[in-house]
Amino acid sequence: MRIAALGDSITLGIGDSAQRGWAARLAESLPHTDFRNFATSGAVSRTVATDQLPRALRWRPHLATVLVGVNDSLRGSFDIKAVGGHLHRTLSALRDAGATPVTACLPEPGRMLRLPQPLAKPLDRRIRAVNEIVHELSAQHRAVHAHVATHPHVFDRRMWSIDRLHPNERGHRLLAALCCETLAEHGWPIASAPSLEPTSAPPSRAAQLAWMATKGTRWVLRRSTDLLPQLTMLAVSEWRHARRGLEEHLDRRMSQDIQAALAALALGPAPVPRTAPGTAGPG
Repeated sequence: MRIAALGDSITLGIGDSAQRGWAARLAESLPHTDFRNFATSGAVSRTVATDQLPRALRWRPHLATVLVGVNDSLRGSFDIKAVGGHLHRTLSALRDAGATPVTACLPEPGRMLRLPQPLAKPLDRRIRAVNEIVHELSAQHRAVHAHVATHPHVFDRRMWSIDRLHPNERGHRLLAALCCETLAEHGWPIASAPSLEPTSAPPSRAAQLAWMATKGTRWVLRRSTDLLPQLTMLAVSEWRHARRGLEEHLDRRMSQDIQAALAALALGPAPVPRTAPGTAGPG
């Protein structure tokens, strides 16, 4: 069975001290698999749809993981309608090619980064919007969807690397295990679910600080010219609305944007989920 992985640096395996990543561990949990990772660091939903998707389709996968959206939410040019369009194109093309997509919702970056509330809330509102789009599209395209963002262990500090945006080995194992559990519920054969216990020594404190001083610093500089100017304006707007007791207005506005994004996709009623090849399905 051919398994393809599409997404950003999390799917690429960044943060995993064993240098494998959650998608590779997921593939190893199913019997008789051939795995290819098409993910790229810094990918946004458009990158997945226009670059990774065509290469994955040429390989004709049976199962394809799609995990993207964090980088979209951290861009100054964030557009939920565009994100919805790219994800719809990706999931639709995979289904049309006979592949079953595997999706997951994402934790709130503001909470992960422990940002002050005026900065955290706009980012968290964005990722919640992405999650709502992913939930709807997953139902429409009969994807196997893992509700990762609501799992109680997701915000456990032991699951994350020093940058708080990438899981460490334990976190990658948790993500793989949650997706395995969801696949099993949909009738897919799981040979052995991944253990949550790391097998590699975690990076030393010196190695972590060195990473932050090099790659981490470059990330901050890139976002300083992209996200920070807009995030500052969003934080000011959040603060003003909070002072006037009008925070719900910002939530309603995002809800309207989500509904407009879904309406633009002209989605019909959600189809009946399909079971895994060669199985009778659960129940």
